[in-house]
Amino acid sequence: MTQKIALITGASRGLGFSLAEQLALRGWHVVAVARTVGGLEALDDKVKSAGLPGAGGVTLAPMDVTDDGAMRHLCRSIHDRWGGLQFWAHTAIRADALTPAPSVDMADLDKSIAVNLRAATALIPMVEPLLRAGQGQALFLDDPMPGTAYAGAYGITKAGQIALVRAWAAETRKIGPRVSLLTPAPMPTAVRARFYPGEDRSVLAEPADEARRLLDQLSA
Repeated sequence: MTQKIALITGASRGLGFSLAEQLALRGWHVVAVARTVGGLEALDDKVKSAGLPGAGGVTLAPMDVTDDGAMRHLCRSIHDRWGGLQFWAHTAIRADALTPAPSVDMADLDKSIAVNLRAATALIPMVEPLLRAGQGQALFLDDPMPGTAYAGAYGITKAGQIALVRAWAAETRKIGPRVSLLTPAPMPTAVRARFYPGEDRSVLAEPADEARRLLDQLSA
């Protein structure tokens, strides 16, 4: 395998979009997964329009991370085409509105469990063999919000995801793959806007800057 291959789940906007963009501009081939076709196409257009010598490419995979069959087929296709992965960033997330603990809506909770917790749990055994084959590493995003007031269904399920990732990281610390749980700076993303309406977004970090910082931190 000569070119480095990355899988970004949740690549159509926010930090996932910027991670995919920065990796492609650095010469990686990125498999970009998201439900939003328009966001994926915008990613591809942005990488191509940069016109950087040595830039990589983007394979668009418009699918839902909660669809086990589709994700299993994608992972098999990655194996058959490239043999493995050097990087996986899981940024797909569902953010429900701020909600007091006694008022959490069960329908919202079920949807958040499916995206934030179950999908990550299902994807790890699919992706881990690809990371082992490619001597790759995985990135998940930490968040201080779980356990704070009004975190609602998001806080419940994000806390579960964080616990899962910490367990996986501890289990693979000596044998690999390397699993990182990093905390990005506050960014003007759609997720954050749900939790901090009216916030001055001009003082927040740009997703592209955070993507570069996190990638540099992982490669240090």
